[in-house]
Amino acid sequence: MAGLAWRPMRPDDVAGVVEVARLSFPDHFEDQACFENRLALYPRGCFVLAEGAQGPARGYLIAYPWRAGSAPALNTVIEGLPADADLIYLHDLALHPQARGGGATAAVVDRLVEQAIEDGWPAVALVAVNDAAGFWARHGFAPQDPPGMAAKLAGYGSDARYMVRPLG
Repeated sequence: MAGLAWRPMRPDDVAGVVEVARLSFPDHFEDQACFENRLALYPRGCFVLAEGAQGPARGYLIAYPWRAGSAPALNTVIEGLPADADLIYLHDLALHPQARGGGATAAVVDRLVEQAIEDGWPAVALVAVNDAAGFWARHGFAPQDPPGMAAKLAGYGSDARYMVRPLG
């Protein structure tokens, strides 16, 4: 899909984001309210891959401040960002099947990392699902096993891995 570029997410992008999520994560689906919630809480960490300013979402990345060693439950609305957040949590990154394979993910991960460094965050964390730990390792993330994390990851699937990329 030529002509695709990352841009800040807008509220009118959320329906397209939900569709990409449905195609990408059928076993870990999150509904529209979850995506609307994250965009409202931290728009600085929300991006879509689209053709031009008005094109439909063909990919997305959602990230926000969170606590190290923790991950929010899947498909939940959170009331607010934690006051004691100490890293950026990369909640989700997905591409429409037709947009995969062109290297688009590297650009947005780099953008998020640069932004996190500018904002003074020491690390970016995520939960890798769908056997994606190798993909994330190529982007500088390493598995960690903080106390109690295995129980928190139970809803993410048996292959889920908590991973962190230090930025310092």
